[in-house]
Parts: sequence; C-alpha cells; structure tokens
Amino acid sequence: MSSSSQLQALIDGGTFVVTAEVTPPLSASADTFLTRALPLKDKADAVNVTDAAGARAAMSSFAAAAILKANGIDPILQVTCRDRNRIAMIGDLVGAAAQGVSNVLVLYGDDPEKGDQPDAKPVHDLDSRAVMTLVRRMREEGTFVEGGRAIKPPPRYFIGGADTPLNPPPGWEPNGLLSKAAAGADFIQTQFIFDLELARAYFARLRDSGVTERLRFIVGVGPLASARSARWMNASLHGVTVPEAVIERLEKADDQAAEGRKLCVELIQGMREISGISGVHIMAPLQKMDSIARVIDDSGVRTGR
Repeated sequence: MSSSSQLQALIDGGTFVVTAEVTPPLSASADTFLTRALPLKDKADAVNVTDAAGARAAMSSFAAAAILKANGIDPILQVTCRDRNRIAMIGDLVGAAAQGVSNVLVLYGDDPEKGDQPDAKPVHDLDSRAVMTLVRRMREEGTFVEGGRAIKPPPRYFIGGADTPLNPPPGWEPNGLLSKAAAGADFIQTQFIFDLELARAYFARLRDSGVTERLRFIVGVGPLASARSARWMNASLHGVTVPEAVIERLEKADDQAAEGRKLCVELIQGMREISGISGVHIMAPLQKMDSIARVIDDSGVRTGR
C-alpha cells in the first residue's frame, strides 16, 4: 500500500521539493517550539524534527511532529534506534500516525557519550534497516510481525533513510543504499553537499546502478554563515567537505552571510538540473530559520506551482 504523505505525492508528481530542519527545544511549551518553526510555514514542503540530536535531551520528536502537523506544517519525524526498544518504537510510530504524521526518517542515532547525558544506556534493539522493515510491514501488512496482531488502521508512512554522498572511486557500488531500499526505504535525505561536481558524479553512479529508480533523493544543502563556519564544518562534521574555492569566496565577500545564502541558492538551482535528485533539504547552523526561508524565496523553486 502507498503512504498518505503529501511530500510523496509532490515528488511522485514531478515537483522539485524543499524540506528543512528544526531542532525541538528543551521546553515544555509548544509556543516556544512554534516560534522557532513558523518561519518555515508555507516555505518548506515538509520540515524535519530531530530526535535528541547530538544525543542531547530535548522535546520529543514525536510530540514536536504532532505540534507541527496541528499548525499546518507537514513534519518529517526523525526517529533514532538509540532510545527505544521495538515495543516503544511500535507504540510511538502508531501514535504519531494517529496525529496525522505521515513521513518518518529512520536514523541510527548519535552516541550518548557525546551528549549531555553520557551515562545514558543506548538501546539499539533494532538497527535502522530493521526499523525500516518494521515500518514497511506495519504499512503494507497492518502488523509488526508475521502472524501478529493487526493494527487497525495501519500507519501509512513515507519511509526515509540517510546517506553521505561521496565522489565514487572506481569499482564503488551503492550497497548501503540498495540494502535500505530492500529494507523498506522510499526516500533518502543526504548529508550536506557543497560541490555540484561531486553531486553530478555521485548521482551519475547511482543512476548507472539503478538506485535512483528505487529511491527518491533529497539532497542536503545549507547557507554557510561565514568562512570560519565552513572551516569548522570541514573539521567537525563527518562526511562534509566545503571546497576551498567556496571558502575563499566567502572570505572575499563584504557580507559573508549574504554570500553564503547566494551560494546556497546556486546549489539549489544546480541540484534541480541533476537527474535523480527530487529536491533539497536545507539545514542552517544555529537554527536560523529566517535564513532558510530567505534562501527558499531567492531560489524560486516554489514559484509558479
């Protein structure tokens, strides 16, 4: 069975989509969270809510997704394998679907030792592929184990996974992506790409392998705040490379933040021309949602829909 996802309907209809990302605060106030997220309303087609990103305690991604849905923002629920056994996972996923949440992005989860509760015990009852298989079975068979109790009605999730693009060396095969597709993934959101040539090479290889026929790809981009921020990303974020030419361009700019937004717009427009890419996922440092909204407007990707 298909999902009930508006995001999937846009992609399947040939629309180049735009998603964004918001980190729920450590707050018991829905208004505090909405103040952070509302600049993205009517800008992004869907908005990710992170699940204790960086292994730092925060408002539940399941609650945050329900709050977005109730306020006219289509959420992408991030769920990690780190914090839940399969009983909790099933209950939370069914509960989120009952709130109208229809997109789920399954992630392994950051190591608790690197967060603000280093003594927390990671669960990892199921790995990310096993969770994808679980969600697919819930959607398509209306149960969670073969011959198990029925879920009535079942959740209609659009199932996502993550990927870190690379410049594929000779002989490289996208086996990780193929295994996620086999497990149940429908779409993939990627880590940042700041290099269009890398994107062209990567997606050429994915097309040759038939992966882009099985998965929809939403590519990570973002407005760089400064050359210093770009260098920090190179040093600190796994799988992220900001080309030296981009850093030099930022260094020469009178307004580095404005130049970072301009660069992001150019990336979005370039990604739109690459076969196999269904959209972009815009992430911004320090939760600068207004910067994301400006980039979406300046890119023109939603104009004329």
